Amino acid sequence: MTTTTTETTPRATPWWFWVVAGVSLLWNAFGGFDYTMSHVQGEAYMRSAGMTEPQLAFMVAYPTWMHAVWAVGVWGSVAGSLLLLARSRWAMHAFALSTLGAAGSLIHTATAPGGEVMGGLAFPIVIVVICIALAGFAWAMTKRGVLR
Repeated sequence: MTTTTTETTPRATPWWFWVVAGVSLLWNAFGGFDYTMSHVQGEAYMRSAGMTEPQLAFMVAYPTWMHAVWAVGVWGSVAGSLLLLARSRWAMHAFALSTLGAAGSLIHTATAPGGEVMGGLAFPIVIVVICIALAGFAWAMTKRGVLR
């Protein structure tokens, strides 16, 4: 009698995966800190971060939906980073959701009256690009079998 055994060997996780996941968590943890402090200490925190009076006025006037978009962008990225570290395929979904939040924030800054006081669109665009890159990274790692 011939017995066929199929063993599935888990895909080895490359060292650079952990570097990307760790840097991702550090980057996104700062976003979480900034979001939390902006809501807990409000204007005092924003002033200590160097915001000008027109910038403060713009952020204080955020509509409720903008706070929701901001939260989705920030906490989606934090969750994505933690899911990367857990090697979960759900990281890609968290980063995709985060990308939507970051894009919504970018659109608000670009189109809302007074948005120009925020110093241009370069930094919000960089944030969207990083979100897209992290979603792509998580997708690629899922395809390679690193995320499960």
